[in-house]
Amino acid sequence: MSRLDDVLARIDADLDQSLERLFAWLRIQSISTDSAFAGECRKAAEWLKADLETLGFSASVRPTAGHPVVYAKAPDAGGKRALFYGHYDVQPVDPLELWETPPFEPRIVTLPDGRKAISARGACDDKGQVMTFIEACRAYKAVTGSLPLGITFLVEGAEEDGSKHLPEWVEENAADLKADFALVCDTGMWDQKTPAITTSLRGLVYEEIIVRCADRDLHSGLFGGAAQNPIRVLGRIIADLHDKDGRIQVPHFYEGVSDTPTQILEQWKQLNLDDFLTGVGLKHPAGEKDRMLIEQIQSRPTCDVNGIIGGYTGEGTKTVIAGEASAKISFRLVGEQNPQKIIENFRNFVRERIPADCSVEFVGHKGSRALALPYDMTELTAARSALQDEWGVPPVLIGSGGSIPIVGDFKRTLGLDTLLVGFGLDDDRVHSPNEKYDLTSFHKGTRSWARILDALAR
Repeated sequence: MSRLDDVLARIDADLDQSLERLFAWLRIQSISTDSAFAGECRKAAEWLKADLETLGFSASVRPTAGHPVVYAKAPDAGGKRALFYGHYDVQPVDPLELWETPPFEPRIVTLPDGRKAISARGACDDKGQVMTFIEACRAYKAVTGSLPLGITFLVEGAEEDGSKHLPEWVEENAADLKADFALVCDTGMWDQKTPAITTSLRGLVYEEIIVRCADRDLHSGLFGGAAQNPIRVLGRIIADLHDKDGRIQVPHFYEGVSDTPTQILEQWKQLNLDDFLTGVGLKHPAGEKDRMLIEQIQSRPTCDVNGIIGGYTGEGTKTVIAGEASAKISFRLVGEQNPQKIIENFRNFVRERIPADCSVEFVGHKGSRALALPYDMTELTAARSALQDEWGVPPVLIGSGGSIPIVGDFKRTLGLDTLLVGFGLDDDRVHSPNEKYDLTSFHKGTRSWARILDALAR
């Protein structure tokens, strides 16, 4: 048997003990958004520090302006070094009454289709995913006495609270985080049998616009037809954001947007998305008409109205013309789109549609650029081969419609590209009651990381 075969055999034999360790971590109620659980967050960090020390890592719990981070570094194994990122904090459990089993009492459950799964808050997001990587390292240490390459851990405690203090911490500790590339296990598979590598993340711009007309709400019988109505003004602005073919009409919006490579599009054409919209009661894609559904959700920029507020919205009737109306609007960015230019052009787009007697106020929120891995990245090629060896099918290279801002900080502050490999599934109920993580995801995820580490070392 090869060294890798011995490591994989160790993972198989140690599965029950791996689950015991994960369950111990899952029992800690590390809810980062509620200050009442600050002590539990600290406890979760200390638990992880102690566990990493058993693997020979020099580990510490380091303070931030919020919850602490766990920093750990293995002795230099020669060759390349990977920075592994994850988070130990979890979402609140509300509404508690919808949980079928207590959220912090992890257990193995049988799903209606016969699958076995780990049920607990944090089972998938992100403690279970982090532990797949740790358990792969543990198996290597047990079998060979060392790790196949240099590894540094950065596991934070406030991802669910926006990672507000982590970028500053990364910048201040850049020397300790020096590596050749980063690894993240906080993403998902294409389906239960098909692994995936996330090769791009969309960026984000979030704007709130407030349109004001009269200095108070007006009687619609007295002023209707004469007074400007901010809801009507706002409605016209929103309607103008897209044309009939779904293209976004903000000037220069598509600057920096590149087409997806042909070979990736050919792969995407083979993927089944029949249930994507039907699963939420819809049928027809509403994005750019000349783009496939998978492009609309992964590799194309978007503009969505996330909320509209204005006038009387209570029970019954009240015949008023509102004094002001507001909308929250988000843009998902791709390629080289510049968030600041998007903001400037959007605000000019809105101002041009504000009539006399009206004014507009903008409330901006932090934006982030899109990120993409180079398709010829050596580590990406190694991971593709390793995942195919474990799952028997080639991994799908996908874009993420969401954003993971810290990956951008790794690129801008540390100069690192990030390989995103995760084993979550669409039905894991992340952030919802009855969160779970398939037992196969945990077991084969651990085996996958062992193969990836071996491939990266070679």
